[in-house]
Amino acid sequence: MQGKEFLSAGKRHIRWKLVLVTLGIIGAAVAIRWFWGSEWATAQGPGTSPANTARSTPEAIPAPAPRGNSATSSPTRSEGAVSSQPSQPQIVAVVNGEPITREELRRECLRRYGEEVLESVVNKYLIMEECQRRGISITAEEIDAEITRMATRFGMPVEAWLKLLKDERGIKPEQYRRDIIWPMLALRKLAGQKLLVTPEEIQREFESRYGPAVKARMIVVSRRDLAERLRSEAVAHPDQFGELAKQYSEDAASASLKGLIQPIRKHVGQKEIEDVAFRLKPGEISSVIPVANQFVILKCEDQLPPVKVRLEDVRAELEEMARDAKMRTVAQEIFQELQKRAQVVNVLNDPQKRQQMPGVAALINGRPIRLEDLGEICIDRHGEEVLELTINRKLIEQACKKKGLTVTDADVDAEIARLASQNLPPRADGKPDVERWVGMICEQQNITPEIYRHDLVWPAVALKKLVNADVQVTEEDLKKAFEANYGPRVRCRAIVLNNLRRAQQVWEKARANATEENFADLAEQYSIDPATRALRGEVAPIQRHGGQPNLEEEAFSLKPGEISGIIQVGPETYVILYCLGFTKPVDVDFASVKDILVEDIREKKLRLAMADYFDKLRAAATIDNFLAGTTQSPNLTRRAAAGTESAVR
Repeated sequence: MQGKEFLSAGKRHIRWKLVLVTLGIIGAAVAIRWFWGSEWATAQGPGTSPANTARSTPEAIPAPAPRGNSATSSPTRSEGAVSSQPSQPQIVAVVNGEPITREELRRECLRRYGEEVLESVVNKYLIMEECQRRGISITAEEIDAEITRMATRFGMPVEAWLKLLKDERGIKPEQYRRDIIWPMLALRKLAGQKLLVTPEEIQREFESRYGPAVKARMIVVSRRDLAERLRSEAVAHPDQFGELAKQYSEDAASASLKGLIQPIRKHVGQKEIEDVAFRLKPGEISSVIPVANQFVILKCEDQLPPVKVRLEDVRAELEEMARDAKMRTVAQEIFQELQKRAQVVNVLNDPQKRQQMPGVAALINGRPIRLEDLGEICIDRHGEEVLELTINRKLIEQACKKKGLTVTDADVDAEIARLASQNLPPRADGKPDVERWVGMICEQQNITPEIYRHDLVWPAVALKKLVNADVQVTEEDLKKAFEANYGPRVRCRAIVLNNLRRAQQVWEKARANATEENFADLAEQYSIDPATRALRGEVAPIQRHGGQPNLEEEAFSLKPGEISGIIQVGPETYVILYCLGFTKPVDVDFASVKDILVEDIREKKLRLAMADYFDKLRAAATIDNFLAGTTQSPNLTRRAAAGTESAVR
């Protein structure tokens, strides 16, 4: 079990990284990303209604000094812009009688999020100071109105909208007001006339949303000579364009769909591609298009007409979209100017400065941000998430201690080397390319090497040690693995549906004309799975022991040209198969692959055993989480179950 599995192994869902996901659903808030980097700023903004000013952890950002105008946007001390924290409970959780202190949680939060949260605090301070300098204020009424507008835009009451943000995105209502809506309104006011939208910009938005489009397939490669060769082959055999894309295209998403991409619209993506696409006729193949460091070939499937919508009917919506688009650029410009004028000393990331200024995270125009205060902001923002991870690690540590097991740095190094050797080619000297592997994982997960070792690799190594003796590879395991990897497979087309009645209707249509061509047409028309729909039902050959016994049993019972019954493979998920035939078994001797199979099976069984062990470890634990306000105890669970059983009787 590796990092992601461990992070999700607890009973509660853990948000590993909330990195501006809200911007994907909040249109006008997109500009904040340019200011806040990878995190929302958490410093208390002005305009907070009285109901939201009381907080368990006040924001520890120093308020800019007044500049002679009291009606500014800087928060008052009562709103939380202070440099000291009120007393907090020093125990944040108890795990099987062992406490986790607030200091420990603060340290863990700083280790994971200190750098990015500090950046957000600095950014928020600069915005606040500039608003104060210009005499700009944001009122509670303006914030309420903007929240109402956002909720209305998504067709929801305000209460339901705020609940959705909290439940789905982990953003509390007060955070939404303070960290998203207030900065957005402040930036709008700072931008001023720069956000005025011209008729030409509205027309561009109209064309990009409702104008004509090009249905196309695409091949992307990094070499010009390869692109020219592929284009020549495609021109000679246009019907093979999809196969060429599948085999050669470096864009995995479209290659998996034989080059099929979302319809190309004007003013949305690369201008070079759009200009060529709109000149193509259906069936025509483009020349090689240089784009950045890659080369693109297009095949026009169809020229789609504009959507029948009048500009005047959608002008207000388009104006808002155009303003949001401008906000990204304007926000960058404003912030770059603020950075030029500011004097920011980052102490947190400089070991020498940390020694010179202990307890200080940064200086903003000479005003200190205390390390403790920054830690409290991190707890306010990510405390529940980090505490959940800390509890999970505590449980594993306790289990290791009970069994007398230790996980050393050498154990962690060995596991990282094993993963590197499995997933990457070796270095020139034959050793695992550990440096490249760690760099790749850290970039993908947006974490540091320290976090990778501490949060992802250490738990996996510890759990592996805890279950290792209980995992055995049996002869039955080997037999099934050999059949799955080297035995015959069923070549099929498939239609995936999410409604039994619709599945029955489609099945009747397939039976009435039991040809491959008709089945492919039905897959293209009815399958809810984008891949099978785009590929007219083509799926990878079905193997034995692949994890879908019902599907496999039905597939292997078919003869070429036969249609299966309706196979339920999950809740509200139904599949219909058309058998094309069987692949030949791979001509390989069992003895020659036995060691490979043993290693593969053992690793898979280890992962399952690790996940099962941790689930049981968690279920048997007594956990008091004071930050989340939850209590878990096996005794409470048993009493609750007994009470339910008694009530049923």
